[in-house]
Amino acid sequence: MEPLNLSILIGLAIVVTLTLILPFSVKKVEEELEIFLFIMGVSAVTISGLWSGHLVKEALHEPIMISLAVLIIGFVFKNIRKYLKGWLNWLIAKVGIKPAIFFIVMFLGLGSSIITAIIAALVLAEIISILRFEKKEEIKIVVYACFAIGLGAALTPIGEPLSTIAIAKLKGEPHNAGFFFLFEHLGIWIIPGVIVSSIMATLSAGGRIVKETESLVEDAIETNSTIVFRAFKIYAFVMALIFLGAGLSPVTERYITKIPDHILYWVNSISAILDNATLAAAEIVPSMGLSQITFLLMGLLLAGGLLIPGNIPNIVSASKLNIKSGQWAKVALPYGLVLMVVYFILMMLTLG
Repeated sequence: MEPLNLSILIGLAIVVTLTLILPFSVKKVEEELEIFLFIMGVSAVTISGLWSGHLVKEALHEPIMISLAVLIIGFVFKNIRKYLKGWLNWLIAKVGIKPAIFFIVMFLGLGSSIITAIIAALVLAEIISILRFEKKEEIKIVVYACFAIGLGAALTPIGEPLSTIAIAKLKGEPHNAGFFFLFEHLGIWIIPGVIVSSIMATLSAGGRIVKETESLVEDAIETNSTIVFRAFKIYAFVMALIFLGAGLSPVTERYITKIPDHILYWVNSISAILDNATLAAAEIVPSMGLSQITFLLMGLLLAGGLLIPGNIPNIVSASKLNIKSGQWAKVALPYGLVLMVVYFILMMLTLG
């Protein structure tokens, strides 16, 4: 493989630096992330000289499935939302509060691969508003549930942008990734994480009902325009990441693929502060082996739960329920770091 032209290497290095730093440090960029990433993606493809009709077609086509899922399930949830409290009370009456929490978190975790991580997080916020436990208990339930959702949503390409990007980049040779590719190869790692997170949420549930002012409360009911706009933003976000991933592929092929699996896993701890779908777009290339892909994606998924910016369900839930960064980190950091260490040891024993 020929070395990269110095001007191309410098240009792509600038794109990577801006992509990693500005969303975390500049509020305006964070608020307009889709536009910013689109500019970075177009810049990367232009610098690399990789524009083609196929790339444009792929960027327009790949976001459709997840965007439609977010749109359709969003309207479904809006219409059944009024029945949620009755269903929740029925479930609690049948099995008790702690088993109910376990089943709910398990359903949202595994179900997020179909109803999408965004809708699962919205359902979670609604349920937490109904439960009215003590605030510190609710924060724990939300954090553990978001770990479950963030992991479970990666099982299919409609669950979250990270999985959409992963399948889009691996659908050709040699992996020929289809709809169930991530479920088949990562399910053995993801599903136990969802179960453990569901257990942790269950153990956090108290039995004392408090006043509304002493618990977390959802900020506002969604409108039709909010649902449509969210689907559009997801479309734009994934399209931008397709361009970004394609533009950065020369660097990824030459450098990222050479990083040992176990080191790449810990390097991806930065997804605690950076959206893990963006990192997936920058790092994944088809030439990677299954072991490297597993280490890469599990590092992104687990670290994505550590802090609010790392994952879509974190962002949605924290925003809807007004959970502060410090409150989130107090619960998520110890749990997430233990998970990462345990997963690392198990993957080194079986994949290393």
